Amino acid sequence: MKDDVAYQVLVNDEGQYSLWPADHAVPAGWRPDGTTGTEEECSAHVDEVWTDMRPRSSAEGTPGSAGDRAIRDRRGDRGGAGVR
Repeated sequence: MKDDVAYQVLVNDEGQYSLWPADHAVPAGWRPDGTTGTEEECSAHVDEVWTDMRPRSSAEGTPGSAGDRAIRDRRGDRGGAGVR
């Protein structure tokens, strides 16, 4: 029965989440986020915490994103394209 399977929530360095059977070894590149339970419970947790589906590396470099602003602030580049 599907409800008998315990799951854990995994996350990778890109901030992407996955449900994984709790009794299986964690695959390379992933780490447990500390959440375990039924598939429904783990899925609800992922829905709550994974609000931006973009990989972290993509989201951080998107023009106008918080990551992009932080990168530009470190460089001292606060203007838009062509602004000096």
